[in-house]
Parts: sequence; C-alpha cells; structure tokens
Amino acid sequence: MLIHPWDSAHDDAEWREWLSGHDFGQLIAGGKGRDLPIVNPVHFVYDGARTVLLHLARPNPVWPLLEEHPRALLSVTDDHTYIQSGWNTPADPAHGVPTSYYASVQLECDVRLVDGAEEKAALLDRQLAHFEPSGARVAVSATEAPDKRLLPGIRGVELTLTGVRAKFKFGGNKQPADRVRIDAELERRGGPMDERARAQLARRER
Repeated sequence: MLIHPWDSAHDDAEWREWLSGHDFGQLIAGGKGRDLPIVNPVHFVYDGARTVLLHLARPNPVWPLLEEHPRALLSVTDDHTYIQSGWNTPADPAHGVPTSYYASVQLECDVRLVDGAEEKAALLDRQLAHFEPSGARVAVSATEAPDKRLLPGIRGVELTLTGVRAKFKFGGNKQPADRVRIDAELERRGGPMDERARAQLARRER
C-alpha cells in the first residue's frame, strides 16, 4: 500500500482508535507453492493494543498455509468514497483527475492457532462479549452440550501485531480551501459513505 507522508497516521494513537471502532476485515495468508494468497472476510476482536482474536470453520482452506507459515495480514478499509475529477481539479474539470478517499489499516501479524476446547470457548466468549454485549447467549462450554459438540468444528486464531501500515487518504496534500470545497461537494452529493468521509476530513483537520 502506497502511503504518502500527508496520508500517514499522525501517530499510533490515531490508527489504534480508528481500528478499535472496527471489527470486520480480511485475513490474508500466503504459502509456499501458491500462485495467490487466501483471503478470508472475517469478524474479529481487537484489544486496542497488540492482539486480535478471531475464528474460522475447520474446513477453511487457510489452515495448511498458517501451519506452514504462521504469518498473516489483517486488512481493514472503511470510510471510502469517490472524489470526482472536477472536484479534485477545479481549474480544469474537463481534464480533471479523480481520486478516492479512504482509511485503511493493515496489520502484519504472527499467528497462533487455538485448538484447545477451553481456550476456544474463552475466545468465543470474548467475541460474544463484543458483538452481543446485551445478548442472551450463555458462556460457551467446553464440556457441555451443545457447545462441546460444536467446538471441534472451528479453530481459533490469535494474531500478535508485529507491524502496522496505516493510511488516512483525505486530501492531506490539498490546501485548506480545497478541502472545504470538497467537503461541500460531498455534503451536496450525500452518498452512503460521503458523511463518513466528511467526518474523517474534519477529524484530520484538527
């Protein structure tokens, strides 16, 4: 991912705060002898520091890759919108250059596979506490039905961050007046993701 200086995170706190508000991304794993990596859309729980927890079904084809090479990339992208050519190059809209605004955080991770029943139950409880804080689901049991029967059907994954690539592409190379004008165009268009991009524009101005 290309990251220009004006698109980079201001500091670690910026990307950590943004990532803490997200829980769905793509787990990407490569392997020897493969033409392409395996990409898994997945819900996850980030602890706000260095650890991410998730699980996938046991038949998932990613397991041999992670066993062979316990490294993976977790990619999360959001707040994205299209910036029209005329907005981006108002002096010559007939030959303007469009662009995209988006936030993206890519986590380089060491991988630990979780197969013990008790540890898988605890991992699922962490995820349930995040996704269903007011839910009626009882704690996952490694010893009682139906959980005891279902747990072998999944494997847990604990990711430990070893590197981060964070990008907040919201006109950081533009003059303040240009960003104000683009913000007005986004407000006028009012597309599904435009308000989220506008919020990032305003946040990055502070």
